[in-house]
Amino acid sequence: MSKMEKISKGIKYLVLSIAAFVSIFPFIWMILGMTNQTIDITAGKIMIGDQLMINFQNLFTSDLNFGRALINSAVIAVITTIFALFLSSMAGYGFEIFRSKRNDRIFSILLLSMMVPFSAMMIPLYTMFSKLSNTPFGINSLFSVIIPSVSTAFLIFLFKQNIKAFPRSLVEAARIDGLGELAIFFKIYMPTAKNIYAAAAIITFMNSWNNYLWPLVALQSPDKRTVPLILSAMGASYTPDYGMIMTGIVIATLPIALIFFILQKQFVQGMLGSVK
Repeated sequence: MSKMEKISKGIKYLVLSIAAFVSIFPFIWMILGMTNQTIDITAGKIMIGDQLMINFQNLFTSDLNFGRALINSAVIAVITTIFALFLSSMAGYGFEIFRSKRNDRIFSILLLSMMVPFSAMMIPLYTMFSKLSNTPFGINSLFSVIIPSVSTAFLIFLFKQNIKAFPRSLVEAARIDGLGELAIFFKIYMPTAKNIYAAAAIITFMNSWNNYLWPLVALQSPDKRTVPLILSAMGASYTPDYGMIMTGIVIATLPIALIFFILQKQFVQGMLGSVK
């Protein structure tokens, strides 16, 4: 290796190291902040403090009921993810396996719906769920947050692209052996599509866990609020406790980070399989 190549390689590593530090520094500062009190955080202290247990106690004993918000967010995210994977994969499978001009037109319209901002759909959604107020699916219920997210155009597109690489010969052979379409989907396709299911699960869980705008409109009772709503309320107070806020943010980040680290290999393989 020549001297110029070594210099070039060193510069690349230096730039990557700086980029990595800039990317991870906010999270490091957040972890350090959860061990300090407000006055230290606002003063810019970047050292481990001794206020960790106090911040934990303040967080879970405050009137905001952070523990209940964690449960609400977990219930919404888990149920949304399960139903979204099931419905979106079936829709993507149907659009690709049973292709026709009519289905292609419907799929094109579905893709166009991705261009409509969610804020434009909030009023119709609120009106629709308001009419269901006397049911478990009305406004101020967890289902009012779950139902609009159980299937998205992006997930259907993701599964449809992945199914393009699925051998049609397996489908034809299964039909010849007498398997029905549902049996082919559950017994043949699903076991071979673990990677794309993992990728879709991470995306769906993350979006549902971090969802703020629609829960802010739909969930009106304090005991129904989710983690993003609680964290927003903490920051909007007249004298915010930054130590408690940092503690809440770290706790809110852990489920997403844990799921990503567990499924990161399948996530990469699933996304690459969809691109191919």
